[in-house]
Amino acid sequence: MQFDAAIYSRTLFGIMRCSLSIATEDRCAAMDFSLSEEQTLLAESLQRYVQNEYQFETRQQIAATPEGMDKRNWRKFGELGWLGMMFSEADGGYGGSAVDLMVIMEQVGKGLILEPFLSSLVLAGGLIAKAGNDEQKERWLAPMIEGDLIGCFAFAEKQSRFNLHDVSATAQTTASGYALNGSKAVVLGAPNADLIVVSARTSGDVRDAEGVSLFVVTPNAAGVTLTDYVTVDGGRAAEVAFENVELGADALLGEIGAASSVIERVVDEALLAVGAEAVGAMEVLYKATVEYAKQRKQFGVPIGSFQVLQHRMVDMFMAHEQAKSLMYMAAIRLDEDDAAEARKAASAFKVQVGKSGRAVGQGAVQIHGGMGMTDELNIGHYFKRLTVIETLFGNTDHHLKRFASI
Repeated sequence: MQFDAAIYSRTLFGIMRCSLSIATEDRCAAMDFSLSEEQTLLAESLQRYVQNEYQFETRQQIAATPEGMDKRNWRKFGELGWLGMMFSEADGGYGGSAVDLMVIMEQVGKGLILEPFLSSLVLAGGLIAKAGNDEQKERWLAPMIEGDLIGCFAFAEKQSRFNLHDVSATAQTTASGYALNGSKAVVLGAPNADLIVVSARTSGDVRDAEGVSLFVVTPNAAGVTLTDYVTVDGGRAAEVAFENVELGADALLGEIGAASSVIERVVDEALLAVGAEAVGAMEVLYKATVEYAKQRKQFGVPIGSFQVLQHRMVDMFMAHEQAKSLMYMAAIRLDEDDAAEARKAASAFKVQVGKSGRAVGQGAVQIHGGMGMTDELNIGHYFKRLTVIETLFGNTDHHLKRFASI
């Protein structure tokens, strides 16, 4: 089956009466695709912060530090309320809608922000919010929203590829709780995390959907080993090994053996998050390329006057717009109750992000010429981030198959 974003995105125009605003009670009654006043102010405040305090030079200085992030920034984000926007009021947040997540992550992408919105809030925070009890939320989620605690999610294994159910790490019942054994690969944000949410098998075969459980582990616990490294896009990740790690009964999140559905839902939200981040990065790339084409001269005239480059930049613009259209679709579907449609929209969005990100990134680098690949210019760094996003939580081929199977 061939996925055609142009065809799929036409459905956007068939639901023009449904509102993106979380304040609208009847979503299918009066839709105008505009953000609420609060969401617009949120986007503008993040945009101002990036422009005034998170310029590219500042970002590069942060990337060069051992931590690869600035915890002072993280606490400031908490003070400004940004870290709580993704969570419901019942969980101590301010909204909790997929649209809020979309608004934040698009600005994160524009600023190439290194702080762990994805790994800590969307993944670890999302799992605690959906699977944790009141005591666990108070213990871990509340300080996470304040910016005083950072989490991450360890789920991928060397053999698992993009299969969320392929879990060989085990948690065996003991007299005092559980004994955790196994290893996890490419755990985003682990070097700076205060807690790790780990998926482990408590029953069933290695690829069974049933029998997967979630546990909260501290990185400094006996038997936990982290091997840190810098990712190609300047982030931080680690290989994490667990050897007879003793966990109390209160380390279990949710029902034992029933975590797969929660993990799938949170990963769908993560698809929206990284996709929105990619949309923000693409917007910066195509706009920077247009400005460069106006200034760069060849044969005595701006290269933007060459028709072939004009066509290329129009293609970049259209690729960004296609991805942005499906971003709105995915956000709407994730805020609705139909799980199948949410999964389908999330995969459709990820497919288009992969295609558009490659087209916009390659176009930007090629039109900028050799300087587009230098570390001194931001173009190459945006392209690296888009390249990493294409493989996160399943690449284009994986989500094309997933879309076709739903």
